[in-house]
Amino acid sequence: MLAADVAGYSRLMGRDEERTLAQLKTLRKTLVDPAIAAHRGRIVKSTGDGMLVEFASAVDAIRLAVKIQRDIATQNESSEPELRLELRIGIHVGDIIIDEDDIFGDGVNIAARLEGIARPGGICISDDAQRQVRGKIDVIFDDIGVQNLKNIAEPMRSWHVQLGGQYAAAQLSGPHHRKIQAGNGVFSHCS
Repeated sequence: MLAADVAGYSRLMGRDEERTLAQLKTLRKTLVDPAIAAHRGRIVKSTGDGMLVEFASAVDAIRLAVKIQRDIATQNESSEPELRLELRIGIHVGDIIIDEDDIFGDGVNIAARLEGIARPGGICISDDAQRQVRGKIDVIFDDIGVQNLKNIAEPMRSWHVQLGGQYAAAQLSGPHHRKIQAGNGVFSHCS
């Protein structure tokens, strides 16, 4: 399950509603929706600046998220910083309940909460998702430790996905911080 929204959407709309809405529609039409289809995702729900996407494979979900975030970052290079659209993405692997064309359950709720702690332009995934893709895709995960997610009973170990550039240089603090290279199965701890 993948949950995404635009970071700072209300601020952007307050600054220039027409431009922000036009940017979002263009981004969805030219980049996001085609990439979702190419990675075998299904848009379950779209709400203003957010969306919920279902995948049969965690590998497909994370590959899609990385592609979208990198492509948006490239597009944003030519935009003024205060006008850039940046997504926050959360990904979790878990059970869902399908009711007609909608989905519900902890899998959805956890993905949405992980999206809420993702950095603008970043991806935050659950430990369950990270275990599913470890060794299968060539990205580096930053262990951000056990997180208390709003209205989720059990604390959950979570990971940020490194995207390169500013995210590769970002250092997260805490005793549990470690980096894991997923593509080749080599694990190393960082302090």
